[in-house]
Amino acid sequence: MNDRTTTPEVLDVRDVTVRFAGLTALDTVSFTVAPGSVHALIGPNGAGKSTCFNVLSGLYRPAAGTVRLGDTELTRLAPHRIAALGVARTFQNIVTTEGTVADNLMLGRHALSRAGFAASALRLPSAVREQRAHLDRAREIAELVGLGPHFDSPVALLSYGDRKRVEFARALCLEPSVLLLDEPVAGMNGAERARTAEVVRTVRAELGLSVLLVEHDMGLVMRLADEVTVLDFGRVIAHGSPDEVRRDPGVLRAYLGTEATEAGGEDAA
Repeated sequence: MNDRTTTPEVLDVRDVTVRFAGLTALDTVSFTVAPGSVHALIGPNGAGKSTCFNVLSGLYRPAAGTVRLGDTELTRLAPHRIAALGVARTFQNIVTTEGTVADNLMLGRHALSRAGFAASALRLPSAVREQRAHLDRAREIAELVGLGPHFDSPVALLSYGDRKRVEFARALCLEPSVLLLDEPVAGMNGAERARTAEVVRTVRAELGLSVLLVEHDMGLVMRLADEVTVLDFGRVIAHGSPDEVRRDPGVLRAYLGTEATEAGGEDAA
């Protein structure tokens, strides 16, 4: 059951500036996420990546600049309205370990529900049918991300990697056209990282959505991303293909420092 088209539109971030008490966290940041692509936003700690995600999801309002999804400007919209337009987000930290996998995924379906409170409370036939359809779709998404065998299991009993995938699946249950992944493999071991990378590939291929990810695992970024934008001290310092970015002198300086770059030369890349 899919109540919203998932045909991706261009996500265009243009000259976004964010200031906190005189500190500029983002300084005229611009980039474009092409429809159906995987776009990585990377940079050292404190570069402004999380601030950018908070702008895109409506948690922060920029001092200047715009964010557009297709023809719709998102810049001044509340988070729930941005989500309703098809932009879903995961967070770095696991939000909850309460309930079962099914319970958590059904939370992601809530915004798509058409049955009113009274109809649901009285268990009218239309509301029951809709609930069953949402549950079926949640199960499909659980299968897609590898959580099918755990669908009725308590989240608290799952491995760390599986709990992170619950967050991923709950975002997918919103039927987004754009998925914002905030450090999807943070804290995972090597096997879990590889599994999650495969899930991202599968979701992109099966659902055709656009993915914007913030991630410190450069190996994963280089394997998954079509385009990479690099932030440092709130400014874009590089943009291009993974191979172009990994060889950019400015990126090497940001990650390794000037002395390390000069000493390493081509080997530093």
